[in-house]
Amino acid sequence: MPPIISVNNLSKIYTSYKKQAGIRGSLRHLFRGEKIATQAVQNINFSIDEGELVGFLGPNGAGKTTTLKMLSGIIHPTNGEAKVLGFTPWERKTSYLKQISLVMGQKAQLWWDLPGRESFLLTRAIYEIPDNEFNARLKKLSTLLKITKLLDVPVRQLSLGERMKMELINALLHNPRVLFLDEPTIGLDVVAQKIIRDFLKEFNHVLKTTILLTSHYMEDVEALCRRVIVINQGVIIYDGLLETLVKKYARYKILKLTFLKEIKKADLKLFGKVVHFGGISAELQVSRGKSTDIAAEILKKLPVDDILIDEVGVNEVVRSLFSVSNS
Repeated sequence: MPPIISVNNLSKIYTSYKKQAGIRGSLRHLFRGEKIATQAVQNINFSIDEGELVGFLGPNGAGKTTTLKMLSGIIHPTNGEAKVLGFTPWERKTSYLKQISLVMGQKAQLWWDLPGRESFLLTRAIYEIPDNEFNARLKKLSTLLKITKLLDVPVRQLSLGERMKMELINALLHNPRVLFLDEPTIGLDVVAQKIIRDFLKEFNHVLKTTILLTSHYMEDVEALCRRVIVINQGVIIYDGLLETLVKKYARYKILKLTFLKEIKKADLKLFGKVVHFGGISAELQVSRGKSTDIAAEILKKLPVDDILIDEVGVNEVVRSLFSVSNS
C-alpha cells in the first residue's frame, strides 16, 4: 500500500525586500529594491503511512508550519513535490480538501461572536455532511472532549482550552483521513492538555486517522508519538522512532532518590552529577551504560529508601540533537 503522505525534495523560499530608512531609501526601494531570500524548507523527504501519528519537531523558524501549510495546500512550494492521499495539495481540489483538516493552535477558525454550534452548522453545509452523521459525530466529539454543555455559548466567552476543543470538533466533523495539527495545546493548562492528548490518542486509534503533529510540549510527543521527524533550519536531521532518538542522544539517565535520613550533597557527588538536592531527596545524572551499577553502589553506601532509574526528558534529547547538527 502506498504511503498516505509522500514528500520528495520539497523546498520553500520566501522572498522579501530590504528597505533603508528615509525618503531616499523609499525611492531606492521603489525602483531598485534589494531582494532577500529566506530558505524556510530545504529539499526535505519523508513518507507517512495510513494511521500513523507522527511528531514533527523543531525550534521556532525551523520550517514546521511552512511544511504543514504546503501539505494542506495553503501555500505553494518553490521546488519539489508532495502527494497526500494521491493528490498534489496545492492544486486544492475539492475532493482533496474534503479529506483533510488543519488545526493551528494560534489561529482561530470559528466565528468569534457565535456559539460553536453555529460554526459547526456552517461546516456541515460546506462539507455536505448528512444530518444523521453530523448529529452523531457532534454528540460523540463533544462528549469525548467534555464540552457538550458549552456548544451554545459564544466562542468569545470560552476559555482558551474550551475554544481549542471547539476548534478540534470543527476540524473533525467531516471525518478527515488526514489531520495536520500545528501546536494544538499551546497556551493550555495541564488539565486541558491532557484531555486533548487523550482525545487525539483515542481518535487515532479508533478511526486510524493519519496525524502529523507539531508541538513544543514534549509531553504531547511522548504521550502520542512513536515516530518523530526532527527539522532544524529547514533540513530534516532525524526521522525514526522516538525511543531510538532518546537512546542515541541521551547519553545519561536520571536516578531519582529518596533517603531514610538527610545526607550530605558531597557524598552524592561521588556517584555523578547532582541536578537536584533536597537533603532527603535528590536527582543524579549518571552515565547511561553504568546507571544500574551506580544505583547498586548507592544502595550499598547510602541510606536509600527508594530509587528510580528514569530516562532524560525528550526536550533535552532534541536540544542535544540540535547542538550536534549545528556543530
